[in-house]
Amino acid sequence: MPVTQFPDEWLAQSVEGLTPERLQELRGKAESGRTLWECVVAEKLATDAEIVDKLSHRFRLKIADVSKIDKIARDGVPEQLARRHHVLPLRLTDSYLEIGTANPLDLDAEKALAFNTAREIRLFLLAPSKISEKLDELYKPDKAIDKLLEGMGDADILQTLPDTPVDEITEADAQQKPVVRLVDMIISEGILSRASDIHVEPEEGGVAVRYRIDGVLRQVMKIPRQAGLPLISRIKIMSSLDIADRLRPQDGRARVAVNGQPIDLRVSTLPAQLGEKVVIRILDSRATVKSLDSLGLNAGEAEAIKRLLENHEGILLVTGPTGSGKTTTLYSCINQIKSEGVNIVTVEDPVEYRMQGIVQVQVQEKAGLTFAAALRSILRQDPNVVLVGEIRDKETAQIAVQASLTGHLVLSTLHTNDAANAVTRLVDIGVEAYKIAASLRGVVAQRLMRKLCPTCKEVWMEAPPERLRRWIPQGTPLYRAGGCPDCAMTGYRGRFSILEILTMTPELERRIAAGEAADRIAESARRGGMKGLWDSGLAHVTRGESTLDELTRVVDIPADESEADGYGEKPGSPPAGKGVSGPGRNSGMSDAQRFTGTVTIPPETAVPATVSTHFDLLEEHVPPARRSGAHGLPASKVLLVDDEDSLRKVMRDLLERDGYVVTEARDGVQALDQVDRVGPDIIVLDLNLPGLDGYGVLSHLRSRPATAGIPVIVLTAKGDEDNEVRVFELGADDFLTKPFRARALSARLEAVLGRRR
Repeated sequence: MPVTQFPDEWLAQSVEGLTPERLQELRGKAESGRTLWECVVAEKLATDAEIVDKLSHRFRLKIADVSKIDKIARDGVPEQLARRHHVLPLRLTDSYLEIGTANPLDLDAEKALAFNTAREIRLFLLAPSKISEKLDELYKPDKAIDKLLEGMGDADILQTLPDTPVDEITEADAQQKPVVRLVDMIISEGILSRASDIHVEPEEGGVAVRYRIDGVLRQVMKIPRQAGLPLISRIKIMSSLDIADRLRPQDGRARVAVNGQPIDLRVSTLPAQLGEKVVIRILDSRATVKSLDSLGLNAGEAEAIKRLLENHEGILLVTGPTGSGKTTTLYSCINQIKSEGVNIVTVEDPVEYRMQGIVQVQVQEKAGLTFAAALRSILRQDPNVVLVGEIRDKETAQIAVQASLTGHLVLSTLHTNDAANAVTRLVDIGVEAYKIAASLRGVVAQRLMRKLCPTCKEVWMEAPPERLRRWIPQGTPLYRAGGCPDCAMTGYRGRFSILEILTMTPELERRIAAGEAADRIAESARRGGMKGLWDSGLAHVTRGESTLDELTRVVDIPADESEADGYGEKPGSPPAGKGVSGPGRNSGMSDAQRFTGTVTIPPETAVPATVSTHFDLLEEHVPPARRSGAHGLPASKVLLVDDEDSLRKVMRDLLERDGYVVTEARDGVQALDQVDRVGPDIIVLDLNLPGLDGYGVLSHLRSRPATAGIPVIVLTAKGDEDNEVRVFELGADDFLTKPFRARALSARLEAVLGRRR
């Protein structure tokens, strides 16, 4: 009787040490329906990871990342179809479906999925065992939770640290339930994942668990509905809440230790239509207090705050919504002014950071220790600096203002959208306007933006939306979020602060005392040099630290064009309307002058301080290009891409004398940006560029329909045959080696453009 072959017999070529004899032996031992992959792993000839790595190199396919599977993909691919072809749906869009497979040669599976979903199929490699495990988790969450609980060991890494004696009966009963270990795992994983909050939310068909990481919620699991009630009850037991009362909101606290590290939790429950929603706020009381310089602020923002902290009396407010980093900024301020000779006392609810050298008071509402009561007692302790966690009511506000008027420096927070509205908020609470004007020293409005993951951030090849273009300086490379295991496939890792700093001036003091509206106060502050939250965030975007999408997620786009404050021009350029051509403006400049105005001047050739603008220098020293080119045709636009400034200048002078309009770029990223902005007729491209090299630029140009037809002359010192063949394979139109003669470059430009015409 002949031996049946494996359905994945092709795998034998990728497994080292699998001889024909051994393959025949495996065929004889294999059970019906078993794959060669499974037999190889069972016989320990290779591991799943080794096989996946081999196949990845052999078929040039990426390895699937199952850390975050798109729920839409699960809904778009029926379970029966996924199990029949043993594939795992990963991501579904309007045009394609990404799947994890152990058999990239299975054309039947690819055709069936393409037919059923009406989408292009993109393959990623994944081990069969991982596919089976994730299919159960995706389509049968009940089984996945059971396996998870069965596989957990007895040694928990999470320990409850109660503040009061434990109820032996309740705790003893709870520790016998498997759901206790599931709660411990949810909390410990959230803490280890840098989550600030854990949300447990009842939904149709289950209970969703989501972590807020870097300010954005991510769903990590969905628990069967029958396990939801005991899970929420366990959390309420941990935080000393009434588990029988499910009709009223409750607030509680818990203290746990993860791997020996104590962590405070604030628990809040809210009755909802499908059950109680629970939010666990994670407070790491041993978190390191940051310095002002480590908050990722723009140049000048940290100095402005330090100047405010030089006041010996008065009140300094930090405003923003919940979770915008106000407390972190306040403690950074405390860290800045802390010294042996300064008596600093804080009153907070809760104490989020523990800091040596200062006295910290925890509010206890039930015991009568409110913000106002604690503040009265603190003022009898002769403090130099008082930190009030939050100004919530009239009594606390009046005491804080009075303390600031009697020789104390008071730091506190308010919940307002911007700096100017902090004044009107205090007036609404009940503080007299003249007292605010006399006591207020400054207001810092704050938001948090996510930082691009340095491992996977990508150059953004597309032009920004029309409504945002006037804010982006000419020649500035922009980036977008990629996605890698380091950032959980989000493209972002970590956050930084963006600030709006209002500093008191005599004019502001008069306006506040007169009770003027917030918009008039903001207008006066901007005249005094205050930059908005948009300006602060935009500076980070133009430095490549974040994205335009993240900026617009956090801050609204200013409606008034006058608030652009010079964005859209080069740094140091005159304001809009001062004879400089900017986006959407005409200044009477020639086409050549307008193009030369877009060139980024490198640091080593920066304009001296005595020259007012970059544009003045260019208009004064660069001769205007002729309006016509060779053979009387309109002047062609040439983009020169080379990192050698001296060579680029020589080529520019040469080409402008020949009637071309020349634009420059000194690296690959800037070159792609200039292509989108200028639309050159031809590109002269060096290969050896910093960052993105010439090969990468050429590949990007030829892969995009909008730029595929732009002729490219490659200019390089690498004159070998292999290099020349490679650039022509990538789509170059001509090849010129350094050094070259001036007439040779002009002749080649004219020849290539002539062929294209």
